[in-house]
Amino acid sequence: MTDYDDVEILLVEDSDSDAEMTMRAFKRSNFVNRLYRVRDGVEALDFVMCRGAFADRDANQMPKVLLLDLKMPRLNGLDVLRELKSRPETKAIPVVVMTSSHQDRDIEQCYQLGVNGYVTKPVQFDSFSEAIANIGMYWLTVNEVKR
Repeated sequence: MTDYDDVEILLVEDSDSDAEMTMRAFKRSNFVNRLYRVRDGVEALDFVMCRGAFADRDANQMPKVLLLDLKMPRLNGLDVLRELKSRPETKAIPVVVMTSSHQDRDIEQCYQLGVNGYVTKPVQFDSFSEAIANIGMYWLTVNEVKR
């Protein structure tokens, strides 16, 4: 078992400041356990599919939720979402898009691809923290996952 095997939240975020704010918001809401961050879509797919730097990760240990930014280098969030939701072995992983985009086109495309939730990142930390608390409460404590 590796350090990656007990990850409950996979944060896919290229911005260090947004990632830090997300991690602080989870801690503030007492959701401090087993969050792992990757910086782009390529790393996200490598993590979930247990390849590359994550080849030794247990493929049976999937995150309870994947928080996905849309605008990232190398491979954007839409491409990650498309890949995850097209594969039988990863289709059931709940994916919540967390982005600054309010564009109807992005929202519609995400839902067409099978996203489980779409959250526009609030600018104010208190509002952002509240959004994270709501995400954590539902996806980590209320939602049932296949074991």
